[in-house]
Amino acid sequence: MQSQVPTAPYVGLWSRLPDFDPHVLGGFMTERRTVRMSLMRGTLHLVTARDALAMRPLYQGMAERLFLHASPFGQKLAGLDLDPVLAEGRRALEERPRTISELRRILTQRWPGWDADSLAYAVRYLLPLVQVTPRGVWGSTGQPKLATLEAWLGHPTDPQPSIDDLVLRYFASYGPASTADLQSWSGLVRMGDVVERLRPRLVTFRDDRGRELFDLPDAPRPDADTPAPLRFLPEYDNVLLGFADRRRFVPDERFTRVFISELTVGSFLVDGLVAGAWRSEEKDGTATLKLLPGIPLDLAQHAEIADEGERLVRFIRPRANRYEVTLLDGW
Repeated sequence: MQSQVPTAPYVGLWSRLPDFDPHVLGGFMTERRTVRMSLMRGTLHLVTARDALAMRPLYQGMAERLFLHASPFGQKLAGLDLDPVLAEGRRALEERPRTISELRRILTQRWPGWDADSLAYAVRYLLPLVQVTPRGVWGSTGQPKLATLEAWLGHPTDPQPSIDDLVLRYFASYGPASTADLQSWSGLVRMGDVVERLRPRLVTFRDDRGRELFDLPDAPRPDADTPAPLRFLPEYDNVLLGFADRRRFVPDERFTRVFISELTVGSFLVDGLVAGAWRSEEKDGTATLKLLPGIPLDLAQHAEIADEGERLVRFIRPRANRYEVTLLDGW
């Protein structure tokens, strides 16, 4: 589950599972059965411990590319041998979880002539790390502190990770989808060869633009007229970020009105399409869910959205005394 925002996995599972109990998931985190770490696209995700150990090695090359070519930090360390930096960072984080600031102070003592942020983020990008609890636990707060994945879980990463398993699981969740969709979701490149190798295990389709789409043979594919219930999605939800072509959820004419600040707010779906954005706030004991529609809504849709929206804000803000749902013309 996407976890750039610590509460996002809870909202995402609340929208997907009946009778979802956030404290159960919080317990999994405390028990180290799930972890928050950078994976797909170099962004934070909540995954099981087993998946973390199996998947993180697949993303090492991507992490290196992001650090060296897509961040401001790699260039500032040009010419520096990073192996000793990573070794010192690993030692410090295996000693105990630390914040980026703590890591920065430790590393600048050894390498005083180099940019402090870049030293710390070299460790952040290039080592398999997790954000430790209580950060991300339902109802808890805490500074983001880092530990190595292996030290936190007490197990080594998979020495033979399977890219085929990752690709098949993607199509199981998001198919029918294209190779470009797969690459957009994963952040990995040159996935065409993997898809070709797996072609005998897949079925193919063509979309309205003639793109080839792949899926698992026994995957459910509902009829086009199957009703899609109203759903509230959290910030950066993979339902929307799982595709290069998002037209299946966001028709082009709705995109600019709904996707506020690159999905830094939640969204809601009407009839399977993004129909607006939402965010919540609490003040003086009143929790408010603010909705920004991206399309005209009829009275029945207003009523359904208000009802489901109140359920959502009660879930997100359980300690409030009053609850409101407000439709806005703009933030």
